[in-house]
Amino acid sequence: MPKKVQNRAKSVADIIRYNPNVMEFTGEWYDSFGTPELGGCWLVWGNPGNGKTRFVLQLCKYLANFGRVAYNSLEEGLSLSFQNAIKAIGMQGVERRFVLLDKEPVDELLIRLRAQKSPDVVVIDSVQYSGLNKDTAKALVDEFPRKLFIFISHADGKNPAGRTANAIRFHAGVKVWIEAYRVPLPVSRFKEGACAPFTIWEAGARQINNI
Repeated sequence: MPKKVQNRAKSVADIIRYNPNVMEFTGEWYDSFGTPELGGCWLVWGNPGNGKTRFVLQLCKYLANFGRVAYNSLEEGLSLSFQNAIKAIGMQGVERRFVLLDKEPVDELLIRLRAQKSPDVVVIDSVQYSGLNKDTAKALVDEFPRKLFIFISHADGKNPAGRTANAIRFHAGVKVWIEAYRVPLPVSRFKEGACAPFTIWEAGARQINNI
């Protein structure tokens, strides 16, 4: 018996009827990233000490306005430095909509995401510690089309480090290169026109640039 083919063909009417869950960003978030869909994936990468964690926690705090957020810290886990970062960002204001996953393996994360009332946004920190390859990363995102995955990656120069991170960059709807506490050139499929640079921490940016 030939294998039954899943009907993936969509008519123009099907496309028009599609109802994406759009996050209505405003202010500097809109200027840099537009109005993204709550689904698919983002990639954030940069070298150590340039503000990746600070940016993603700022983003998590903002995204908590649109859904429940889980930050899977595979690399650092619960630690003093992460605690300090949480305090610096003021995450106490969204504590009912944010949770830290303390080095939760991807197979356990899958169980969590398949349960009812699971998080809407999932941060994976980092790609290099996740054990994912380009196929399993894509499968993870494809299984949960109504969830947003934010992958954090190490950098190799100004590029994401490794084949998996580079494959994620290819598919990502938003690409965020971080340098000296700034996002100098955000790339977003959800913004008409140019994306404005985003400043993560002005004092930190000035300090790095003055060294």
